[in-house]
Amino acid sequence: QVQLVESGGGLVQAGGSLRLSCATSGLTFRPYGMGWFRQAPGKEREFVAGITRSDGSTYYADSVKGRFTISRDNAKKTMYLQMNSLRPEDTTVYYCAAIYSTTASLYNARSYNYWGQGTQITVSS
Repeated sequence: QVQLVESGGGLVQAGGSLRLSCATSGLTFRPYGMGWFRQAPGKEREFVAGITRSDGSTYYADSVKGRFTISRDNAKKTMYLQMNSLRPEDTTVYYCAAIYSTTASLYNARSYNYWGQGTQITVSS
């Protein structure tokens, strides 16, 4: 059974930092691209960052570029999202996801095969 479990969410003041982790089990991990998404109530799931399975290339939404860093540790089967300079508008639920396809877009939530349950990030002003 494949499981993706996010951790590291919480409450932080604007300008602060958090580090999210996405621990996987039941997944070979290395062959999967990985991504972080976020979703506010009543809105579509939004791409935040992605990392490829092959060379570890990274991709970011414009809204987080320069503030967030995605990384992965294949030995630990875990992905991370370092979030710096957090803003109140970053407040929402964050999800990690795994994608097997090498041709589908990392930016498209529908391309992903597995999802975590989500973790809440709240940034106070």
